[in-house]
Amino acid sequence: MPALCARPGLAAALALLLALASPSVAAQTMPAPPPAGESPPPPPPPPPRPWRALSPAEQDVLAPLRDQWDSLPPRRQSRLLERAQHWSTLPPEQRERIRERIERWEHMTPEQRATAHRNHQAFERLSPEERERLHAAFERFQQLPPEERQRLRQAWRERHGPPPGDHGAMPPPPPPGSGHDPPPPPPDDPAAD
Repeated sequence: MPALCARPGLAAALALLLALASPSVAAQTMPAPPPAGESPPPPPPPPPRPWRALSPAEQDVLAPLRDQWDSLPPRRQSRLLERAQHWSTLPPEQRERIRERIERWEHMTPEQRATAHRNHQAFERLSPEERERLHAAFERFQQLPPEERQRLRQAWRERHGPPPGDHGAMPPPPPPGSGHDPPPPPPDDPAAD
């Protein structure tokens, strides 16, 4: 180092060279920060997981997606796997309620699904106090006898049209023996056994 100090011009040139080289070296080793106001790019997608690589428990939960699993984007696979892991932690009663909701959703028309989506968004915009009041009112409604609930629904429809959450819902099935029972399956139908 003393030799550099003896040559002030050489020390200045070396300092200038290091100063000019630093940004290019840094640019080669570190990604540039995003411009102000922009978020960094998303992390790279996880690698795809073929169906055969899933554990038996994951395959069991994700069974409805078996035929399309390998063609799903990796990010979607990852999200579905996270949900499958959460599913396995739920109590059986909660799983059954979710299965019933999924089945109802599958039988809705696109218009009914759009209405359900709008109703959900409106519920999410409610304050916590309003949500609590709505939950309490729903619980009181559920405790009423079926005839009283039906009478209140009918009165609501006459005044306001279908209630929120009705989704143009299908009416409840008629009671057995009311003359509206579905016809029996044909004799050669294996489901009839």
